[in-house]
Amino acid sequence: MPSLKDLKNRIESVKSTRKITKAMQMVAAAKLRRAQEAAEESRPYAERFSAVLGALASSVGEGGPKLLAGTGSDQVQLLVVMTAERGLCGGFNSNIVRLAKEHIRRLQAEGKTVKILTVGKKGRDQLKREYGDLFVGHIDLSEVKRIGYKDAQGIARDILGRFDAGEFDVATIFYSKFVNVVTQEPTARQIIPAVVEEGAGGGTVYDFEPDEDAILAELLPRGVATQIFSALLENGASEQGARMTAMDNATRNAGEMIDKLTIEFNRSRQAVITNELIEIISGAEAL
Repeated sequence: MPSLKDLKNRIESVKSTRKITKAMQMVAAAKLRRAQEAAEESRPYAERFSAVLGALASSVGEGGPKLLAGTGSDQVQLLVVMTAERGLCGGFNSNIVRLAKEHIRRLQAEGKTVKILTVGKKGRDQLKREYGDLFVGHIDLSEVKRIGYKDAQGIARDILGRFDAGEFDVATIFYSKFVNVVTQEPTARQIIPAVVEEGAGGGTVYDFEPDEDAILAELLPRGVATQIFSALLENGASEQGARMTAMDNATRNAGEMIDKLTIEFNRSRQAVITNELIEIISGAEAL
């Protein structure tokens, strides 16, 4: 049975931990507001951009630029796994990695060649244990205080450079879509070749100047960067929401542990006092 001093030290330790988790919860809540606004504000632009690309692609028909038509094969798959640089955010990172692992196993079962590019060291750390031999690169954003479009452009240039060099046929990004503070959905989205939804043109016929091929050649690389930027913003909001929830749970668990330890401390102290009284009374009676 632990001594009173051990119990007291443990209570103080848990109280200190609760202060830290409470502070982290408040910081995450403050960051979440900005991150959520950024993610939600980017969605209309990304959706409209996809609609414009869809209208252009439907006008081109089969063929078109390589980023739209692809290489004609899907043998080599590049998986871009985007996670956080930091932990203490519940299952946020693990859920994205789990989805990526499911895709890796499925693609390998189909006989495909898989390559992995990680964004965020938490995803890299989890994947390298099992799939370290598939890594082709890593992008570190740990020094970036606030994600901007330039960061997405840098990642897009890396991916597009590999595509132009013939290193892969299909590229898919993995991230977490922000729904609310409690819910974040791990998502996989193919970005190369571009996926055009049916009916994206809205049935309207447009005349383009210059021609569709020239416009697509300019817009498709921007479309890759736009999708990556949108994914980064969604990840940022999801990370803060997951961290806020995780720290709230940790704070409440610490409070429950303090209550239990306090009860145990009081019982132990009462037992010590009772024993002392028994010894005093026994000694007095002996006299």
